[in-house]
Amino acid sequence: MSMQRVFAPAKINLYLHVTGKRADGYHELDSLIGFVDIGDEVRITGADDFDFEIAGPFASALQGRDIDAGPESRNLVVRAVWGLSRLAGKAPRFKVTLEKNLPLGAGIGGGSADGAAVLWGLLERWSLPATLEGLDELMLSLGADVPVCFACETMRVTGIGERLERIPALPEMPLVLVYPGKPCNTKAVFGRFQGAFKGDGAPLPASFDSPAQLIDFLEGSENMLMPAALGIVPEIENALRALRGQKGCLLSRMSGSGATCFGLFDNMEQAQAAGHDLAAENPDWWVQSGWLGRTARY
Repeated sequence: MSMQRVFAPAKINLYLHVTGKRADGYHELDSLIGFVDIGDEVRITGADDFDFEIAGPFASALQGRDIDAGPESRNLVVRAVWGLSRLAGKAPRFKVTLEKNLPLGAGIGGGSADGAAVLWGLLERWSLPATLEGLDELMLSLGADVPVCFACETMRVTGIGERLERIPALPEMPLVLVYPGKPCNTKAVFGRFQGAFKGDGAPLPASFDSPAQLIDFLEGSENMLMPAALGIVPEIENALRALRGQKGCLLSRMSGSGATCFGLFDNMEQAQAAGHDLAAENPDWWVQSGWLGRTARY
């Protein structure tokens, strides 16, 4: 098979409510997740044995067991390869190159999207069905966000990430992503969470017929992890304030456990102008403009 290119789009938690805590210590969530046209890329090419390489602007942020190609690697791409290889009884005779364009510890599911992307590519390469027995369990063992990143559709996610509810597609909206240069560890954020649990979330509309309807709905929600994340990366507040100050920004919020923040805009011209200005004023920030709901999948 010729080289496969699989896009691994960033996921955005448009809202994130903490609904409870299980006996095993994991928190249960209610979150509306969308995907954007900004992300990493996984490339798979034939080889005699398995090999793994990382390229791209954030490649150097990964070291040690995060770049190891062996079964004990910490990298979700490598773990996904070996996990699916064992599940399907297939030898991994190919090279995987991960183009790392998304920052680490950013709350936009980069590692989970990468793991999901390589699974998708290997199912195609090995002519395996997406309903392969054991695949759901493998994805959840890799990480709570891997199932929704594999589906790569607008979803309402509950539980610890294992319960996915498909909802009508979101309206396409221009957005700006801002990562203020400091990672936010997910485990540390949940460890600092002190808020009251939200309980069952409000029912979603039958459809989001316009950007204005989506914004109205989101204004009645929040990201409940933000106070905990601010205790680790105070710069998140600077990013949110900067986004709110941009012309045409309709709503700004932190995604996931941080530290990336997003702003939804009225039109792409305003989003691109905001991205340009924010990057010029804050050269140590990662700033990207793109589209929510416009994802060129695999």
